[in-house]
Amino acid sequence: MKKILDWSNYHDQGMGDAYADIPKHGENFAKAVSVCIRSGICQKPDNRSVMCPSFRISDNPDLSPGGRVQLLKQLLNDSDTAFLHDPQLAQSLDNCVSCKGCKRECENNLDMSAIKAEYLAQKRRAGYRSFRSWLFAEFPYLLFRFPFAGHLIRWRNRSPFLMKAADRLLGLNSTIPLPEPARQPYVDTREQQQRNIQLTARTDNASAVVLLIDSFTALFHPEAATDALRVLTAAGYQVITLHPASTGRKSPNDSGRSLFSQGYIERATQQAAQLLDSLRPHLQANRKIIGLEPSALLMLRDEYLMMHLGEAAISLAKQALLFEEFIARASKAGRFQAQFKPLSAGSTVLVHGHCHQKAVGAMKSVRKVLRLIPDLPFQFIEASCCGMAGSYGFESEHAYSSAEMAALGLLPGLDADPDALVVCNGFSCNHQIVALRNRQPIHLATLLARQLLN
Repeated sequence: MKKILDWSNYHDQGMGDAYADIPKHGENFAKAVSVCIRSGICQKPDNRSVMCPSFRISDNPDLSPGGRVQLLKQLLNDSDTAFLHDPQLAQSLDNCVSCKGCKRECENNLDMSAIKAEYLAQKRRAGYRSFRSWLFAEFPYLLFRFPFAGHLIRWRNRSPFLMKAADRLLGLNSTIPLPEPARQPYVDTREQQQRNIQLTARTDNASAVVLLIDSFTALFHPEAATDALRVLTAAGYQVITLHPASTGRKSPNDSGRSLFSQGYIERATQQAAQLLDSLRPHLQANRKIIGLEPSALLMLRDEYLMMHLGEAAISLAKQALLFEEFIARASKAGRFQAQFKPLSAGSTVLVHGHCHQKAVGAMKSVRKVLRLIPDLPFQFIEASCCGMAGSYGFESEHAYSSAEMAALGLLPGLDADPDALVVCNGFSCNHQIVALRNRQPIHLATLLARQLLN
């Protein structure tokens, strides 16, 4: 088995452990699977944390991280390739939403999200193809390359006939709308373009930071990027923006998250290398790289370290921070000058966290940042995965499961306070709330920008 991701960190896993139960085939990949010690924490019926929403809605052990591990072990004991053709494993991994709950909550940090990515990549190498999967993988590129595709999405959303046709032809969930791109994606102002050039050339500016604007923010929520720029500038920072169209290349300057999630790891690695090349002068100047979309930014700290990208990826992982993490740290260190006014009387805020934010403990930073707004009444929604999970909720066969996952905690939390302002940084989570409750969440950056003291 020629592995696509780098599993060398697991080389010593199970060495000297008579109970490791490492399969005969798969080498370091098999050792990554074998970190599971079968404690059963992922199959506890009263587990109300992030852990495995597909198990929580089904009570099917095969749809838990531990169940998936047992299936993989059995197949990797047979041969290097048996796991690629097994229908039971295919169904089990198809229902993994890559929430990373297992990596956070399993005693040995089982990384089922990365295991699934390797599995999908190996399937493609073995000849399995899906046009729908390709569309989801290349979605950002296609929208940048062919802007009129946004009109197709709007027509589909407004036509029951087209929604049903897309369901039958492509397997797109006909019960919810697709996200519609903004009429104008994020672009730098002329002043910001000049600022980028001037600040990039200076290596001695301690107040310079890089705002990395991912494809989904640029295409669908450009106001979040503009608001983040306002907040960081008000806080005393000189901001360099880097966004998908920054370099003028046909391929967007992007993390490659959508490609990686669909198993197109070689293409994702190409995009990652391009992004690293764009970030190189900022890494050399030791500037912080700040991201707005959790799944995109945190890929730079996690998956990039498995994609054979060299020392630059290690440097990037150390310098990349979520927007809320950067502000929380800067505020604690006394390096955040912005001040905020209270919310209008009677207003409340509900906060829904993206699974990857929860997996790295970033919700603590969100709480600290919200407390910068005087007397802000806010409450976190206690929920597992929202159920959208990248493309999962857009796929016809997952429509019911996606809604069930949302009903575990997200929807009851929203319904408990129907008039509250909803703060949600994740693109997929945001759209699930729009699709199932017709409420429009805002990014944390937008909340802060609205409350800035002029």
